[in-house]
Amino acid sequence: MITRKIPVIFAVLLMAIFFGLMTTGAMQNQASRAACNRECLSGFITKYLDALIAHKPEALPVASNVRFTEDCKEMKLGEGIWKGISRLQGYRRDILDVRQGVAVSFLLVEEAGAPVMYVVRLKVADNKITEIESMAVHGQKEGMLFNTDNLKTVSKTMTFVPEKSQLPSREDAIKAAVTYPAGLKIGSFVKVDSPMAPDAYRFENGQLMAGPGCTFFAGCDNMKTQRIPLLAQITQRVVAVDEELGVVVVRMNFGPGSVFSGAGELDVWHSFKIFGGQIRAAEAFCKIVPSGTKSGWE
Repeated sequence: MITRKIPVIFAVLLMAIFFGLMTTGAMQNQASRAACNRECLSGFITKYLDALIAHKPEALPVASNVRFTEDCKEMKLGEGIWKGISRLQGYRRDILDVRQGVAVSFLLVEEAGAPVMYVVRLKVADNKITEIESMAVHGQKEGMLFNTDNLKTVSKTMTFVPEKSQLPSREDAIKAAVTYPAGLKIGSFVKVDSPMAPDAYRFENGQLMAGPGCTFFAGCDNMKTQRIPLLAQITQRVVAVDEELGVVVVRMNFGPGSVFSGAGELDVWHSFKIFGGQIRAAEAFCKIVPSGTKSGWE
């Protein structure tokens, strides 16, 4: 009786192994299709820029339900800066989050013969773009600050590849980056003990606002101890973490009191270079938006 049952049990085991292998193989194939490494993500930024300059949104490999925003407004792909952009001006800095399939690029482009600071986030899944989030700053009136002289080349600090032993974990990188909005919320980077290096610097719209050589206002030569505004209603969202470069991108709305004069609030795409346990640099593109504006991606 036992011998008659052995072939049946053996057959059931074989079938379980066979279907298990098939399932594992399918999962591996699906993961392979969905994965997009650094070269792949950078390639999607290039495809996006090529289509943008050619005014051909139809050339982009997008998902059927792709969502596109510019300056916090949802638009049809092909609207906004897509209509007037004429060329790239050479400045391009990519932040690539392989784990999340996200690519962010800070760029200087040209529209109607004038420079525009442009930042874009692409979300990639299954070899298609599913999300496009962007901001375009056309001049000082829109950005409060606007200095393209410092956007001729990408800074060596931001593109420097640290040794692996110097790189923070993803979680620690985020923890360090969000001390920046935490400091603004109470008006002090010292009180939140933000891990800023003594020679850390900060550029906003191409203007040196903190760090060695800063003369914008008294005391700005030290990023951690400089006088900063109290922005109690600041909000933030982590957009991307480049684990190879040690760069975290955080999108923030600085809230009431964040513009030099007049109405509105500052919408900010900030990027922080973090390695060796310290924030080494911060570079941002900013734009004035109406009070209470949401990014649309909360």
